[in-house]
This record gives sequence, C-alpha cells and structure tokens, in this order.
Amino acid sequence: MSYLIGERMTGGYGGADILKDCTISVDRGEIAVVVGPNGAGKSTAMRAMLGLLKPREGKVLLKGEDITGLSPQQRVQRGMAFVPQTHNVFVTLTVEENLEMGAYLRRDDISGTMERVFELFPVLKDRRRQAAGELSGGQRQQVAVGRALMTLPSVLMLDEPTAGVSPIVMDELFERILEVKRTGIAVLMVEQNARQALSIADHGFVLVTGENRFTDTGEALLANAEVRRSFLGG
Repeated sequence: MSYLIGERMTGGYGGADILKDCTISVDRGEIAVVVGPNGAGKSTAMRAMLGLLKPREGKVLLKGEDITGLSPQQRVQRGMAFVPQTHNVFVTLTVEENLEMGAYLRRDDISGTMERVFELFPVLKDRRRQAAGELSGGQRQQVAVGRALMTLPSVLMLDEPTAGVSPIVMDELFERILEVKRTGIAVLMVEQNARQALSIADHGFVLVTGENRFTDTGEALLANAEVRRSFLGG
C-alpha cells in the first residue's frame, strides 16, 4: 500500500462533482506528479487529500490509517506539508523568519533543520536577513518549500511549484525537489509543465474531467503516444 493515497475520491464544491472516482497515491522516497488540462481537477484532488475539501465518496489513507475525517491541521501534525501555488510566503518577514514560522508546531531545536534547508537552497542562506517580498519568484518558491520542510514532513505536497518561473529556474527547482525525494520524503506534485514534471516522476497521474485517464510510471507516460499527442504537445 502507498504511504499516502486518496482512494476513489468523488466530490467538489456546491454540489457539483469535480472529482469522479479519482485515485492519487505516493510512496516515501518517490515523486508522484498529477498532470492534465486546465479544469481537470488536479488541485481539487490535492485539496481533498490535505483535508481542505471533504470528498462525498472515497477516503484518504496515510500509513494505512483512514484520515478522511481529520482536519488539515491534524494532517499536518501527522506529517503532511503543503505549498500552495500563490501567497505562499510572508512577504514582510525575512527569509529566516519565514523558515521559523514553518516550525511553529515544533518544541525542539530547529537549528539543524534550518541548516539543512540552507544546504538545499544556498541562495536562502545568503539572503536569510532579506525580506521575502524582495526576492525573485523562483527564490520565493524556495522559501515556501523550505518553510514546509521545517515541519519535518513525511509527505510534501506542491501545487504548481514552477508556475510563473523561467525555464532555468524551473530546472533548478526540479533538481531541488529530486534532492528532497532522496531524503525519503514522499513528494506529491501538481504541475502544468507536464513533460518536465513527468521526467522526474516515479509515478504520474493524468486527470481529465476529474477522472484518472492514465496512471503509470513517469517514464511510461512520456513514452505513451496518446499521452504525448493529447497532453504533451506531440
């Protein structure tokens, strides 16, 4: 069984089902990527797994435990961390203060974790005293991911982490995400840059109108002619 799984989720907002019998999963030390066209339900699936949306049908399991009834805060306490696409840093706080905010639930020494974040994102160490609002978009994303890592998560969930950044910055962020995976964390990512995301994914889920259209390894999905033609631009 996967470490985190949203199993046969159906639901949405205001009585309309956005997700339809949708299953998304990820294991520790793996990257799972959710891709598909706009409106496919990618972010809704992520929100359902985090507890921001209660599915009408289906369940969410973490380490085999049914957490469907838990609040987002309770899920965070169990090791889930989420980085939203926008408004994901405190712009008036320094980089270091942002990282400290990520550890607000902890009562132990956070200095070692902060140093590991600085090793992963060296630019943040150089700018630790600078306000996050003064950073570039790519650097802000590094702050947001770093803050999530300060919770010592077992699952890191990223919603469109490369939105609005240059191709060079996107490649750098993906390299850092690969390094996070190598620490044994389960990484679940919704991403519009499907081809690049699938190239680093252990598993991929292609959603269309809230349903699983294709589910396979990242490598197999990239090699699938229909996936390439319909979702990757040929």
